[in-house]
Amino acid sequence: MTNHHQSTRGKPRVALVTCTDMADLEADDRLVVDPLATRGIAAEPVVWDDPAVDWAGYDLVVLRSPWDYMPRREEFVAWAARVPRLVNPADVVRWNTDKRYLDELSAAGVPTVPTGWVLPGEPWQPPADEGEYVVKPSISAGSQDTGRYDLADPEHRELAVAHVRRLGAAGRVAMIQPYLSAVDTAGETALLYFAGPSGLVFSHAIRKGPMLAGPDLGTEGLYKAEAISPRTATGDQLAVGERTLAVVPGGPQRLLYARVDLIPGPDGTPVLVELELTEPSLFLGYADGAPDRLAEAIRTRLQRR
Repeated sequence: MTNHHQSTRGKPRVALVTCTDMADLEADDRLVVDPLATRGIAAEPVVWDDPAVDWAGYDLVVLRSPWDYMPRREEFVAWAARVPRLVNPADVVRWNTDKRYLDELSAAGVPTVPTGWVLPGEPWQPPADEGEYVVKPSISAGSQDTGRYDLADPEHRELAVAHVRRLGAAGRVAMIQPYLSAVDTAGETALLYFAGPSGLVFSHAIRKGPMLAGPDLGTEGLYKAEAISPRTATGDQLAVGERTLAVVPGGPQRLLYARVDLIPGPDGTPVLVELELTEPSLFLGYADGAPDRLAEAIRTRLQRR
């Protein structure tokens, strides 16, 4: 593979896209820099909304931690559409940054958490049953603006309605989901996939502890702290992962990476909570060889150009 960047500069250049608050990359993302260097690839952190950046100067632009885009999603999606050689691709970014994609996956037969949607200005009454529910915006990350409500508690019912109203007043679509109690014991499982020569290949899995203690009272910073540990994926989990990736628009072979987040449903079988294709933490530090596998995926992608 040759192009004008390499012929003039030698090494292929890869931009690892981040945000101002993490201008030097998040620690986990930095783990791929040395494995790329050993493959003769120069990687550098670049802030997505820095107007001085010449994106065309890179052989590949890899989305990593642009975690401040949520209030400016339209600006971010428009930016993605202008950036050459972006992975994951801009049309996937547009589709994946609004969680209403869950309806499409559910319609395609993927087991997903049952989700209701409340558009801005629509009234909402909590379900009559007295279980626990999660309220969050359809465009969010890092558990921001996300709350857990016990509908048997009248105060929680009021707080849930206020949360939905608050999101609507800000022009945001609210998601309403039953709280899957297995997360309190089994936790959440994230399956990580990286591109191989002929498509996405499973790399590793992690366990994420429960995050939502109660109603949304605001979060300082870009994300809530997470309790992470390595995990061995089960056959059932991997089967749901494969089914999920198979229905990504345009096909999974265009992706550099994917993260499939699962929680056991009421009957214990894994259900999809989120499919993260835009800026997921990849938890490279939790599995031997994971940084090398991502570096190899990037090298493979560069060779395809």
